[in-house]
Amino acid sequence: MPDMSSRYYSLAHAVQTGVMYKMGLEPNDGTAETSPKHLRVGVNMAMISASGLAKLMIDKGIITFEEYEATLIQLLESEVEMYEKWLSEKTGSKVELK
Repeated sequence: MPDMSSRYYSLAHAVQTGVMYKMGLEPNDGTAETSPKHLRVGVNMAMISASGLAKLMIDKGIITFEEYEATLIQLLESEVEMYEKWLSEKTGSKVELK
């Protein structure tokens, strides 16, 4: 089994690929969830929020970094599955991003 970091980056790349394909299939009128403004603001806020909470919990000894990393991987797997399902339905072909 690959180490956690390799799995994390592999899943993150799959999510990135799913977003890229979704961007190509959604309207380009600024209203889609994949418009640059929505993506940038969402990324910034999510990074700050998640990083702050994780740092606080790790610093207080509530969770370990390894537990945090394993949870991130579980959530990434769900995100990849969501994009695979959406893209498969949209294209009529089975899509696998990983």
